[in-house]
Amino acid sequence: MRWTANPLNSPKAQVLAAALCASDIRIAPSALSVLADLLVARGIEDAEVAARFLLPSLADLHDPMRMSGMKAALDRLDAALERKEKILIYGDYDVDGTTAIVILKTAIELCGGTADFHVPHRIREGYGMRDEIIERAAADGVRLIISVDTGIRAFAAAETARRTGVDLIVTDHHLPGVDGIPHALAVVNPNQDGCDYPCKYLCGAGVAFKLAQGLMQRHLDDKDQSRLLMSFMKVVAIATIADAVPLLGENRVFAKLGLQGLRRPVNVGLRALLEVAKLGDGHALTSTEVAFRLAPRLNAAGRMDIARDVVDLFNEKDIERARQMAGRLDQLNAERQEEERRIMDNIESRIEAEPALREAYCIVLDGEDWHRGVIGITASRVVERHGRPTLIISRVGDEAHGSGRSIPAFHLLQAIESCPELFSRYGGHAHAVGFALPSANVDKLRQHLDTYARARLTPADFESQLAFDRELSLREITPELHQALLLLEPFGMGNCEPIFTAHAVRLMAPPQALKDKHVRLRVSQAANATAAAAAQDFTPRCHPDASSLPQRNHEVTTRGAPLLAFEKWPSTHSSAPAPSSWRDNITFKAMGWRLKESCDRQQLLAGDRLDIAYSLGMNDHPEFGGLELTLRDIVRTK
Repeated sequence: MRWTANPLNSPKAQVLAAALCASDIRIAPSALSVLADLLVARGIEDAEVAARFLLPSLADLHDPMRMSGMKAALDRLDAALERKEKILIYGDYDVDGTTAIVILKTAIELCGGTADFHVPHRIREGYGMRDEIIERAAADGVRLIISVDTGIRAFAAAETARRTGVDLIVTDHHLPGVDGIPHALAVVNPNQDGCDYPCKYLCGAGVAFKLAQGLMQRHLDDKDQSRLLMSFMKVVAIATIADAVPLLGENRVFAKLGLQGLRRPVNVGLRALLEVAKLGDGHALTSTEVAFRLAPRLNAAGRMDIARDVVDLFNEKDIERARQMAGRLDQLNAERQEEERRIMDNIESRIEAEPALREAYCIVLDGEDWHRGVIGITASRVVERHGRPTLIISRVGDEAHGSGRSIPAFHLLQAIESCPELFSRYGGHAHAVGFALPSANVDKLRQHLDTYARARLTPADFESQLAFDRELSLREITPELHQALLLLEPFGMGNCEPIFTAHAVRLMAPPQALKDKHVRLRVSQAANATAAAAAQDFTPRCHPDASSLPQRNHEVTTRGAPLLAFEKWPSTHSSAPAPSSWRDNITFKAMGWRLKESCDRQQLLAGDRLDIAYSLGMNDHPEFGGLELTLRDIVRTK
């Protein structure tokens, strides 16, 4: 793995650190330099902008009226509410689409209207709006349909709506095609031409949230608006994190405030979901927990069965019934995992047996009756393992459906758009696409995309890389630094968890294997064997465990919200540690997830010197918790 350093701008970081030191945001002086480096690397150079980034609030939400199409959409919604018209919300079957329905449906009902919804079945209907659903709604008296997380390329559906006398409002976040946008009554999408909305990377639920926000501004008083926006924030945070959109700008407001609210959810269905995911204990959730424990259970409904179960869960009022529904989602997720394993075993066997697949610049794999609900996940797994853009296709007779994922250097939607004649339909964005095509075209697609990719990629694009933020010796790690880094959460696309490097680290004991693929290490900055022995002796008294340190908790507030409770290190602590100090005699636990093979290959032994790339976290175990390193890579040095 090749390590690359993210660029630093020390002069700008020093200016920002000084400004933060003089601001209302109280951050330990020893942590300011590191935090300022990380903020400047994220394009944040002004103290006021930094304050909004570190401590976002409802006041940081943009005016929804800045989004093109919003006024026309709200005017039509107002008319529907006044005339008591039937409204149909047309969604999608993933987390983003189903939670978007929950948000918009609830907002309409709170403002005095009623709304039904339709979630397409992934297998029977596929992605996108279908004419027969619109025609059926029109026959049932529906005069207004609002799409969420879909519709930006629904030209035929827009024409069907016009023909049947139905007004169509499209809310979506996917990129428009080369033909522009459909002829709907209103199109609300920050990515359409001419829209200058500041946050271009909202997810579908985020766009639905903006429509709900605008509607409530017209119909509810300020106090109710603030309360309900905070309530919706929990749901839109789940969708924003699950959809892997950049956690910047308005998305950061959603994620930060939503995760805080998820500590004490009121919604019965959401509480049941947290319980079944073993997250219902009132602790602060992380973006990782949402992405890997909540989102898969919500996605499982659309992948394996009927996605409307998610909407029903959020609408359920009885806790026992909600627990049954959440349990059903948990079971579907287990079935999804088993199906994913089956397909991945098949794929890996194929790649091992076929040199052409291993050498392809764009991997295209197809299988008979592979479950369409999991091919997107398996495409992601192949990209993770082999570092190449990948399309996984399920063939059912003469028809094939596929899902693709990509690497940073390859714009997958543009690749698909380079051969539109091969597809029945397609859509997506730079790093993820979905499509349908005749089975007879699969080989043509494989050949075309490999040729297309070879003209745009080099072998270096496939090389595994680890981008780190800055060097941080283990002697510089303090509880105050960890507290400051918590302000950068939640982490995700566009705001990755900071990764540091430390050199000449001493391995204090043989690696401890966990489950045959993980490893636990004990490391120190000790310079030599004598110092290493002293570090082992000194560790119990000076292990960086907040529970064992002298504490002086000072509740600090800024922008009206509690900020930090600082834990103090011994009085010898200074912001500029000497090259050799008592900090060299501290050992840290370090977890290396999926790094056992690397440790075995390097034959690591106690006393070895290592270069490590790591992130800093806290193990909250009541008995042996404390600051802990999460290793990203290990290199044994001479």
